Amino acid sequence: MKQVEAELRVDFVEGPVAHRLRFGGGRGQDLAKAIGLRAGKTPTVIDATAGLGRDSFLLASLGAQVTLIERSEKMHALLMQGMERAEKEGGQFREIIGRMTLLKGDAKDLIPKLSGDAILIDPMHPARKKSALVKRELRQVRDIVGTDDDAADLVRVAIQHARKRVVLKWPAKADPIEGVQACTHQIRGKTTRYDVFMVG
Repeated sequence: MKQVEAELRVDFVEGPVAHRLRFGGGRGQDLAKAIGLRAGKTPTVIDATAGLGRDSFLLASLGAQVTLIERSEKMHALLMQGMERAEKEGGQFREIIGRMTLLKGDAKDLIPKLSGDAILIDPMHPARKKSALVKRELRQVRDIVGTDDDAADLVRVAIQHARKRVVLKWPAKADPIEGVQACTHQIRGKTTRYDVFMVG
């Protein structure tokens, strides 16, 4: 019998997000360091490619005000539902969602009108050279949002408009995006690296 694929949903209350909230290691995490969250410093963040909203939620849980941008109609609707559910949960979840603002549109058009210390860009990553099946959830996201062929343009717009830094989240072993200036420094994890472009 063919297995029916579970419907994709954005869940901030249970699963990996809740686990990371409880046991994630706070501001010592690579993403937090890349964004510039450290003792006494809490930058405002624009998440230009919101997707499932997990990075935004993590940053908001560490005290940052985060503006999420999602251009896919369907993904935006899923994010909105996820945020509403988390808000209804109350307590800590409501407080975190209170620091998140969701916008619909193309980040390249919206970023010039917004103001953020740090801009996070996590484009759909290039197809892996190894043919291991991409995680089901990621595959579902890719089916919805497609490939981000304009990632280089987005990074360039972000570099022009961020107040302090732009952070590109990218597979650890992938080549840099063509047409983008060299980054200032990198924070490398096992599977992911953060290319940090200091500006201003």
